[in-house]
Amino acid sequence: MELLLIRHALPVRREVESGAADPELSDDGHAQAQHLAEYLAAETMDAVYASPMRRAHQTAVPLARSQGKDIVLIDDVAEWDRNSNEYVPVEELKATNDPRWQAILRGEWNTHEEPTEQFQARVVAAIERLIDAHGGDRIAVVCHGGVINTYLSHILGIQKAPSFFYPNYTSIHRVAAARGGERTVVTVNETAHLRSTGLPMGLFQRSRP
Repeated sequence: MELLLIRHALPVRREVESGAADPELSDDGHAQAQHLAEYLAAETMDAVYASPMRRAHQTAVPLARSQGKDIVLIDDVAEWDRNSNEYVPVEELKATNDPRWQAILRGEWNTHEEPTEQFQARVVAAIERLIDAHGGDRIAVVCHGGVINTYLSHILGIQKAPSFFYPNYTSIHRVAAARGGERTVVTVNETAHLRSTGLPMGLFQRSRP
């Protein structure tokens, strides 16, 4: 089967005094999600799954509509910061040299309450359940950077999850999963649908009209 792990589109910045920030998509994020759906329109998805967090669910809406599928929410592919009271796109942190950006560079900024090992275990188990349920199918799972890092690092045997690389907004990461248990990373950070759109892509790349 073919698994497409897709990072959500660009959300708005949100910081609240209490409760989870859980931001919705920005205007650019909605445009990115539409380009994603159009890019994948030529491929048949047998199912479309998404994290219940707003930025992932809203990203999945155009794709599910294009594919004629309902979105199935999977709680176990929510991001590690799901309960954080702030969400600031890392590009903003970098642009202003925010102290939180410096902490990220030092590997010190950790706002999540869930232990890393627990996060990794739930993510890997959730994705493996989806794989087992879809032998021979192609499915899309719209989720988060930490989730994508965690599952790909699990396949590749890398110990730096949940942040060994940076997934761009609406980037596609394809995995071929065989019935015998073999898992192969086919593509990483596939973002052809954002090229020449003028929309932001992520921390290290910009699309140019």
